[in-house]
Amino acid sequence: MGKEEISTTKYLIHAQINANGIVEKPDVVGAIFGQTEGLLSNDLDLRELQKTGRIGRIKVNINSKAGRSKGEIVIPSSLDRVETAILAASLETINRVGPCEAYIQVNKVEDVRAVKRRKVVDRAKELYKNMMEEVTPESLKMIEEVKEAMRIHEITEFGNEKLPAGPNVASSDAILVVEGRADVLNLLRYGVKNAVAVEGVSVPKSVAELTKKKTVTAFLDGDRGGDLILKELLQVGELDYVTRAPRGSEVEDLTKEEVMVALRDKIPVEQIYHDMGVKTEKVVEKKTPDKIGLLKGVLADLEGSGNGEILDDALNIIKEVKVENLYQEINNLHNGAYAVVFDGVVSQRLIDVAKDKGLKYIVAVRMSEVVKKPSNIKVITR
Repeated sequence: MGKEEISTTKYLIHAQINANGIVEKPDVVGAIFGQTEGLLSNDLDLRELQKTGRIGRIKVNINSKAGRSKGEIVIPSSLDRVETAILAASLETINRVGPCEAYIQVNKVEDVRAVKRRKVVDRAKELYKNMMEEVTPESLKMIEEVKEAMRIHEITEFGNEKLPAGPNVASSDAILVVEGRADVLNLLRYGVKNAVAVEGVSVPKSVAELTKKKTVTAFLDGDRGGDLILKELLQVGELDYVTRAPRGSEVEDLTKEEVMVALRDKIPVEQIYHDMGVKTEKVVEKKTPDKIGLLKGVLADLEGSGNGEILDDALNIIKEVKVENLYQEINNLHNGAYAVVFDGVVSQRLIDVAKDKGLKYIVAVRMSEVVKKPSNIKVITR
């Protein structure tokens, strides 16, 4: 196959030939031209096609053994797919080669461009692998150090024990209690800034005291260590909810989606006591937070941003959204949403969809003329 053929070939016709007798390559080529002549229209006459370069040089590889011949035929084609298929099928009408009975069967029509595409993909993978090999462990370490530094500047210390904590632990009404510093850092990466770490199985006094003043979710690893810390927290602290990393996983290794799923699926502590067979009377005296004040604080943070936040009942962020997409995002909610706070104007349409989705609060800059306001949803404006 010459260079010109390689550049213009679209398909390769692969056929197998069997002959009852000894035949050689010129006999096969002669039979292909001779026996297909006049079979198809002049447009698909093999001699004409070869003259105009629309099919390439026919390759034949044939061997004789015990008075029989067997071989392979390859015909390069730059015709379109339909014409190439017709040409390939015409080869199967040949029944003699020279003086011998013969039988030709087309095995496949190969798309040369598909082969080239595969080569491109394989080569691209190889080049990418080489590029990745050039990223040395030292440079990866530097990248990690920069990422870590960006998270560390947000981490604070809480209590006399100087426990690792997010910057919002002191000011937030709802907090998460986690196992260690790495858990706090991972949650900070996903914008969760109200976590404090107990740093070990023994719960520090400052955390035990804090649980009596806040709405507390214990967010623990899915292993035996998490089980032990939960038992300790249940004894010395006052939990409201419990959630766990998947069994065998640790909070520090979870993806953003896994973190959000775990926080959404938290279990009330009464359920934990029930599962443990402990009878308890929940005293509802602590934690009557000023939720309206907290929601207004969230609004103050959002003003001028054009953004909104959908929150759960512990005022954790379920989703951050652009105001223009707010209606659609609320409409797509499944469950677990408690409040929506956004930098915009409350409309009747928004109230209706929020009511349908079971939200309790809508907090915004102002409210337009609303025809009806449901009694089970509270609208707060600046």
